[in-house]
Amino acid sequence: MKSDSMVCQPEIRAPRRQGQPDPPRRASTTEDVKELYVIALCDDEERALDQIEGLLACYQKRMQQDITFQTERFTSAEELLKRVREEKYRPDLMLLDIFMSGKNGIEAAEELRRLGLNMPLVFLTTSTEHALKAYGVDAIQYLVKPFDQEHFFHAIDSALGQIHRIKESQITIKVAGGFRQINLQEIIYCESQKNYQVFYLAMEECRARMTASGLWAILERFYQFGRCGRSYILNMDHIVSVERGEIVMDNGATIYVPRNKAAEFKKSYFSYYFDRRDDTGGGKSTECINHIKQPPGPRRQAYESICRQISGKF
Repeated sequence: MKSDSMVCQPEIRAPRRQGQPDPPRRASTTEDVKELYVIALCDDEERALDQIEGLLACYQKRMQQDITFQTERFTSAEELLKRVREEKYRPDLMLLDIFMSGKNGIEAAEELRRLGLNMPLVFLTTSTEHALKAYGVDAIQYLVKPFDQEHFFHAIDSALGQIHRIKESQITIKVAGGFRQINLQEIIYCESQKNYQVFYLAMEECRARMTASGLWAILERFYQFGRCGRSYILNMDHIVSVERGEIVMDNGATIYVPRNKAAEFKKSYFSYYFDRRDDTGGGKSTECINHIKQPPGPRRQAYESICRQISGKF
């Protein structure tokens, strides 16, 4: 890629090498939420990596949006694949050269797909020789060097569109040391502990310094989440049973519902299976309850206990 293809001349900071800690980032005006895109750059030429980072900086400047590109540079496919396999590295986007010493970009992409990674891939290369193979690994763009800024921007537009569709099922929160992306389905429940919110995930826990109301403002728009008192936000897909003042989650945790909040939460949980919220505050009749399709799997027990309580059969 030739340097004269770069029309924009951004201020280019020293590139961050693999293994270096992320620099501190300013929180956005929306509390603790920022559009963060993690991008892996893989090319065996340092100059090419510099130019790609410069183009990404130009793209951010032109978009004038509150987005951040966090890039990581790899000079071989083997280095990238090792990071993916051993450290569970999961970028949002990969920009790959094809002709590299050792494993080439197509071979690396094939292995990434076999590992189950479905992020967008953009190939940046010097020949059209592998164009058909590139689409065999679902690459969204294949750019032949030297390419101009507009073609590069179009490729990033396409990639961000695809990432956005993926990110609709994710949130990004500020944690100690940077930002963390969390898949919504991994969240079992959240608990407020003083100035922190604790996320109980399927495989781990993490903490974010933010208010309970701030977290609820993020999760409220996702229909599967319900607030239980002031301290808890529950993913209703992970509820196993609801009996009077206790909610059992599928990780074995028991949530004790405040007496004055129990009825409100029960109605929210029940309305979740109507595909709408019960904004009027009114319950459903027993006849209506009997005609609702019951959810499969472990949630059925929770569903039936709510049905009994709402219909007065407890």
